[in-house]
Amino acid sequence: MNSAPRVVVADDQALVRTGFRLILDAHGIEVVAEAVDGAEAVDAVRRTRPDVVLMDIRMPDMDGLESTRRILNGVGLVDAPRVVMLTTFDLDHYVYAALAAGASGFLLKDVTPEHLVAAVRTVRAGDALLAPAITRRLVERFARRAPETASLHRDLAALTPRELDVLRLLAQGLSNAELATGLTLSEATVKTHVSHILAKLSLRDRAQAVVVAYETGLVTPGGPEVVGR
Repeated sequence: MNSAPRVVVADDQALVRTGFRLILDAHGIEVVAEAVDGAEAVDAVRRTRPDVVLMDIRMPDMDGLESTRRILNGVGLVDAPRVVMLTTFDLDHYVYAALAAGASGFLLKDVTPEHLVAAVRTVRAGDALLAPAITRRLVERFARRAPETASLHRDLAALTPRELDVLRLLAQGLSNAELATGLTLSEATVKTHVSHILAKLSLRDRAQAVVVAYETGLVTPGGPEVVGR
């Protein structure tokens, strides 16, 4: 995957769209379409088949959450793009809902150019965009362990004890390197465990895994922080 990422920018503010396009263009990342609302974003994804969608949460007519659901579940693409949510609030409950729906992470709209470019490349490579401290606060505030939610995300009984250990620590924001150190494993072994977790639970990436860990009660909102963090 050596070609430059192809991106759709969906935001009802022209200034945001233009600013993001200029930043991405300057770093060799192609913006293949812009959209002013969720419906336009869905259509743009169908037409251009981008690698990444930068999706504003709050837009008129169809918001970013509904658009994300349709893109990830209903546009008929074999390989759906990665969706990164754009918001002005790091503890926006719509962000949590978007992560549960399959978004790969979120960015604040005042993100630095360097962080924006890195974010696009990160999710295009298949990784989740998780700022551990913010994501933990977000999930702890909005996670609700309802029976229907837990069943939707599969039964954790499918996981081995070691995979459960990995998921607990992953949910608290640890990187693969930190997981390897904490569990006295190699990074390669940790990556294998994470891949197995995602496959067994039918999850897109680590962002959804974090949500599932809280919603199923594996990790308790308000529980203790990882030692040393």
